[in-house]
Amino acid sequence: MNMNIVLVPGDGIGPDIVREAVRVLDRIAEIYGHDIAFREIDAGGISIDKHGVPLTEDALAVAAASDAVLLGAVGGPKWDHVPGSLRPEKALLGLRSGLGLFCNLRPAVIYPELSSASPLKPSVIADGVDLLVVRELTGGIYFGEKGRNPDGSAFDVMRYSVDEIRRIARKAFEAARLRRHHVTLVDKANVLETSRLWRETVSDLAKNYSDVELDYMYVDNASMQLVRDPKHFDVLLTENMFGDILSDEASMITGSIGMLASASLRNDSFGMYEPIHGSAPDIAGKDIANPIATILSAAMMLRYSFALENEAKAIEDAVSSALRDGVRTKDIALSGDEWVGTAGCGDEIIRRIK
Repeated sequence: MNMNIVLVPGDGIGPDIVREAVRVLDRIAEIYGHDIAFREIDAGGISIDKHGVPLTEDALAVAAASDAVLLGAVGGPKWDHVPGSLRPEKALLGLRSGLGLFCNLRPAVIYPELSSASPLKPSVIADGVDLLVVRELTGGIYFGEKGRNPDGSAFDVMRYSVDEIRRIARKAFEAARLRRHHVTLVDKANVLETSRLWRETVSDLAKNYSDVELDYMYVDNASMQLVRDPKHFDVLLTENMFGDILSDEASMITGSIGMLASASLRNDSFGMYEPIHGSAPDIAGKDIANPIATILSAAMMLRYSFALENEAKAIEDAVSSALRDGVRTKDIALSGDEWVGTAGCGDEIIRRIK
């Protein structure tokens, strides 16, 4: 397969971790007979320094012409003085909106070898945790009409259409088919009319996915169950604000933010893939950063943008094998443990790819 991938290394440790993901993808291409063409663009603080804006129209056009985008991280204290409209983080919003990305996939996995890092009791995570939050990205209260009234009150409008709900729900059901065939719709249908529309629409769409079990949970209960019984969940489907909150909660129960990947998708196979952690400029270029979240983001890219399940699984298995064998970067090493650098971690994963 020919793959045209745009790289957005960004700021801080972004170039360090993207470099390792590229090495992993090159190894996959070598083993499985693929041809990958990489092209790099600037976004975030580095783009502000070079071009005066966090994302240029030319950079966006290059990304739009690709098959998928792999992003490192953007931002840092260096640009704290920049006006809000020119903040490095605006590059992310520009890419998401400019590329039409409406679906965010956020996996949360507790690896047995790293279970001690989780804030949850061992008895709660004894059987492992592997869930996926599917969050709608472009609608809901964040994008609805908002303002202040003459009487001093304020308002934010939450609005969803049937088409918006159907397209994100379809992504959740398709993702579940690649996992354990279980979707939980998280809403507040006992209070919100938009949530009732979500239930009606998702229930109707579920008829096309008879192989996937669908259940429902109010958001307040879901937030409790995530810490009481996280293994109950396979795929959580939810609107924008609830997904924003629950995906952060889910990431924290793993205890290892340097391990978590994410994807933002649109209706076709195109997607942008990135780790959920920040740019950590204090350790940039020091061969300390953990590249695993970016490497796992590359695995998600192979799965969701290129339908290469075997290749994605090969990367994930290599990561698991490295962790089982005691490979640790500084951020996940226990006191007294030996640890490897960014490139060393990449080396250990690459040599385990089958």
